[in-house]
Amino acid sequence: METVCNKLEKSMMEVKVTFTTEEWKKAQEKALDKLAKQVKIDGFRKGHVPKQMVKARLGKGTILEEATDMILQQNYSGILLDNDIRPVGQPEVKIDEISEDVLKLTVTAPVAPEVQLGQYKGLEVKKTQVKVTKKEIEAELKNYQNQFAELVIKEDGQVENGDTAVIDFEGFKDGVAFEGGKGENHPLEIGSGSFIPGFEEQLIGMGVGEEKEIEVTFPENYQAADLAGQKATFKVKVHEIKSKVLPEIDDELAKDVNVDGIETLADLETYTKEQIKNRKQNEAEAKFSDDIFNAVIENTPLEVPDAMIETELQQMLREVEQNLSQQGLTMDLFQQLTGKTLDDMKAEMREQAEKRVKFNLILSEIVKAENIEVSDDEVDDEIKEIATYYGREFDEVKKLFEGQLGQIRNDLATRKAVQLIKDNVKSVSYTHLTLPTNSRV
Repeated sequence: METVCNKLEKSMMEVKVTFTTEEWKKAQEKALDKLAKQVKIDGFRKGHVPKQMVKARLGKGTILEEATDMILQQNYSGILLDNDIRPVGQPEVKIDEISEDVLKLTVTAPVAPEVQLGQYKGLEVKKTQVKVTKKEIEAELKNYQNQFAELVIKEDGQVENGDTAVIDFEGFKDGVAFEGGKGENHPLEIGSGSFIPGFEEQLIGMGVGEEKEIEVTFPENYQAADLAGQKATFKVKVHEIKSKVLPEIDDELAKDVNVDGIETLADLETYTKEQIKNRKQNEAEAKFSDDIFNAVIENTPLEVPDAMIETELQQMLREVEQNLSQQGLTMDLFQQLTGKTLDDMKAEMREQAEKRVKFNLILSEIVKAENIEVSDDEVDDEIKEIATYYGREFDEVKKLFEGQLGQIRNDLATRKAVQLIKDNVKSVSYTHLTLPTNSRV
């Protein structure tokens, strides 16, 4: 067997394989022996049919196909190992030439790309300045105001924006009622956007006991395919109208929020300011990290094979599914609600998946370049944190992770590499904007 290895684009390796005539003839003989045991012809016991009759019955193509499978099974690992190829995805085999005398084929395999580290220390990355404005605090206080608003039945008058209308409704397409389009005594807040676009607006001006037909067009991405982009008519009747009565933004509202230590409006303002500041700081930190990682990636050009991106996409989809599960949702239900297929989701996530693959490869190389090591004590500390989080004993959890200690060690080394990059960032713009403690918003 002769092999010639070539490096292709996007971290693909190609091995041209030519088997010797002797090897190929032996493979055909073994294939014929195997097939002969399976062939049954009248007048002969199974497994005792003459080989020439087996050849005539099966045909040359069947024998060559079986021989190819057998010779590949015998030599596949060797082809990869001899050429120092460690696939990161499923290799492909293409037959270039095949006859009774010749077998030539090509094995193509995706491999992890070689990483030539660019700059990862001394990066100039700015952190977003954090500012808490008076308008932001006022908006949050209004949210509290709406949260504790009371709904009061409107005896007279008409439906207005912000009111809650209790309605009966039934939807029709081409004069035929459709499934899921009917409701009775349904409370609907006007302006909430919880119904089809254009529906809520057409209720404005209706009075109690009034009936009306409303014309709408379903969105193109509506979850029910038979209704997406279609026109429909809803028959609506208003039973009751409730208007929202907002409480005053004062000390009483502050007490209603029911947070420890908050007794006055001033307390609520201070608390709200801190909540907004913390949220914006977390957002700024996340963006800062993303900007650092993007800078590292830009400084280290990499071409990664599609197989690695696909693997990362599958991992990201599993993460989405886990998050949905925590919210009591399934992937199928999520797809119905959003109108997105798995392919749509993968297309949206592909760029991020590629970045994740590249950054992880770079981090692995930084770990090597910086001789980053993780001690046994550090591994134990990580397991202790896991045990504490789940309320389990250390020894019990360590035993559970016995086969994954190497992965934990790698994860910790990667974290150290990330921290090293962050610690060496320069020209960071970082500002805490706080209001004076005695100020009124």
